[in-house]
Amino acid sequence: MANTDSVSVRIFSLNCWGIHYLSKHCSQRYAMIGDMLCKEEHDIVLLQEVWSEKDYLFLKKKLACSHPHSHYFKSGVIGSGLAIFSKPRIHDTFLYRYSLNGYPYMAHHGDWFGGKAVGMAVFKLGSLIANVYVTHLHAEYCREKDSYLPHRVVQAWELQQFICHTSAGADVVILGGDLNMHPQDLGSRLLRSYTGLRDSYLETAKFDGCENGMTLIANNPFINKRELSPFENGIRIDYILFKGSSKTEIYCDSMSTTKGSVPDHPFPYSDHEALTSELRLEVQRCNSSLLFFISSGKVAKLVDIVTEARTEVKVGLHWAERMRYTAARTGVMGLALLFLELAIAAVPWLALGAEQPFPRTSFYLLAALCFAILLITSLLYIFYTMELKSLQGAEDQMRLPTGSRWAQRN
Repeated sequence: MANTDSVSVRIFSLNCWGIHYLSKHCSQRYAMIGDMLCKEEHDIVLLQEVWSEKDYLFLKKKLACSHPHSHYFKSGVIGSGLAIFSKPRIHDTFLYRYSLNGYPYMAHHGDWFGGKAVGMAVFKLGSLIANVYVTHLHAEYCREKDSYLPHRVVQAWELQQFICHTSAGADVVILGGDLNMHPQDLGSRLLRSYTGLRDSYLETAKFDGCENGMTLIANNPFINKRELSPFENGIRIDYILFKGSSKTEIYCDSMSTTKGSVPDHPFPYSDHEALTSELRLEVQRCNSSLLFFISSGKVAKLVDIVTEARTEVKVGLHWAERMRYTAARTGVMGLALLFLELAIAAVPWLALGAEQPFPRTSFYLLAALCFAILLITSLLYIFYTMELKSLQGAEDQMRLPTGSRWAQRN
């Protein structure tokens, strides 16, 4: 990467599936990942689902010679799962946690506890400033009845905002990670349309990997084929996206993915396939200021995408309002039951000599039930109020005019 006119950089991205006690062969797979990264000539490594800081420290020690610089992004109850290892020095980092990330009572899915976020690291590649982003969006557990779609759309909206607002001074922008979205899903189109990011798989001059660039494939032994339905062969939900600037042209010379099995090993690195993109950065000698206008056709397409996104967010708004009303109504019923019990408890004091109408044990159990209902419904009411505000905030931002979007670059 010494040539100041042309810089080559190899980007690696992998969802490690590092959930101890739930993921199979977790420790062995981390050892395999570390061995592979030591051998391969990757400049920047973007990892997701590194949920345990001990696993990050294990990789940091193992990669000390090949990738001396690293950063672990901490967020949420069990962390964001995001980590970066690199050969070039990391000059700065920043983490933005998404405002919506599932529901705490859906503990079997676990996304809410993970603190999903986007991490940013700033590198200097030759004479160029590169902003590199790593992220992991909320999973899609059921495509037909995707209750998390509004959350994922808001995450995609916040991701594009974060990239746009933090990359103004960058010559190169690179995003890698598990987006949990198909290429033509609403969130994917929203992200690419607003940021101008290009897909390595679609832009590469040479590809070696799974059919159609799929990153969740049926013949991976860790994959339950029923979870891929209706996509029998697999899906593409992991990406390496990039864009240049007026100072830099960027090309994807080659891209590859792993193909399920790993030679000389009984199982693959993860349930996801790993991605590697070799990018070539060409420094433009013309430094004149350029003014870009989005064509009317692109503006119309952008407005259509944002309108579609607003529709999905409104669906989430109606659902959150209905659930908040249900929580409030249940809480009122629990409060009324508590007042009734207190009235019954007051009978012996109001009528001297009267006996308690209920057995003492039943009385205490009913009181405990009332308090539990009040506590749970109060917490749910607060949670759904926060969800409403986040959805309303995103919908208000999406309403802003986009017809005269232009950008000035140096």
